[in-house]
Amino acid sequence: MRKRTSKFNITSGIHFKNGFIGNDTWRIFRIMSEFVEGFESLSHIKKGVAFFGSKRTSEASPRYKLAERASYLLSKKGYTIITGAGPGIMEAANRGAKRAKRLSVGLNILVPEQQVPNKYVNYLAEFRYFFVRKVMFVKYSCAFVVFPGGYGTLDELFEGLALIQTQRIDKFPVILVGKNFWSGLIKWLKKTLIDKGTIVKEDLSLFYTVDSPNEVLRAIQKFYRKRK
Repeated sequence: MRKRTSKFNITSGIHFKNGFIGNDTWRIFRIMSEFVEGFESLSHIKKGVAFFGSKRTSEASPRYKLAERASYLLSKKGYTIITGAGPGIMEAANRGAKRAKRLSVGLNILVPEQQVPNKYVNYLAEFRYFFVRKVMFVKYSCAFVVFPGGYGTLDELFEGLALIQTQRIDKFPVILVGKNFWSGLIKWLKKTLIDKGTIVKEDLSLFYTVDSPNEVLRAIQKFYRKRK
């Protein structure tokens, strides 16, 4: 078992002789405990930047190297890198933070297809519920950096945008990395959603598209300079 600087496992629940009660009402206590543990254990994180992207991105991929470099630059500027703890883009981001000798956080999810946390995480939190884990990403991040990915990546992206759009959270920079990859989605947002009136033109200003690690850093710095 790999040695880690710190780790906590949020899997405790209410147990009786026959195990956890299979009742939705009692399950609330397990959910509550996961929220409490998460808030208490992550409360020390300052200036968190969440990285999202495909777990299938190989180490040899230019995207992997780009994510690692972006994470390294942000870490050197005092940001804390937060990922889903898995392989691919998540591993690259944790690797960049570790190379910069900064805190590298992983929020692992306990699913039937077990996800083994990558070796670059030095502060690990494990969650049973996806929705609790997503709350932690939003609460402790001051920016989202989103690389090409699948359903999970899109889920995190659109949940963040929806929360900002509806003013449920303060606005923060959402950065899409890889203009060519995201161009088809952005075109669809413009040609379908705006044309059909399901979103407004201003909603497209809730995110930025970039191509390089330096642009990721500059976009975040520029956003907070303007806010000041």
